[in-house]
Amino acid sequence: METLAQHSVLARFGYALSDPVRARVLLVLRDAPSYPGELAELAGVSKQRLSNHLTCLRGCGLVVAVPEGRRVRYELADRKLGDALTALLGVVAVGDAECCCTTRANHIEGKACC
Repeated sequence: METLAQHSVLARFGYALSDPVRARVLLVLRDAPSYPGELAELAGVSKQRLSNHLTCLRGCGLVVAVPEGRRVRYELADRKLGDALTALLGVVAVGDAECCCTTRANHIEGKACC
């Protein structure tokens, strides 16, 4: 049973990182808590689009919303998530351009995605 729980956590983490905006938000929050307006500006998206991403990150259990009067501050749900992000940034992934479906044509031809 424990393996399934670990698998679920990794899947949620992977899903969160699969979107560049969510990945940017997580990297910003790795350094310090922040507010939606600031996060939207740093991520280069509208506040509405950022709100959707924050909802996703909260649903994945990776960030929490902390009420501060009329404002809401966002931060990583667990400090260890920041450590994990830092560790992932240090990983060197070696890709094979022949196997990645970076184009629609490769996807249609059935080439595997990385």
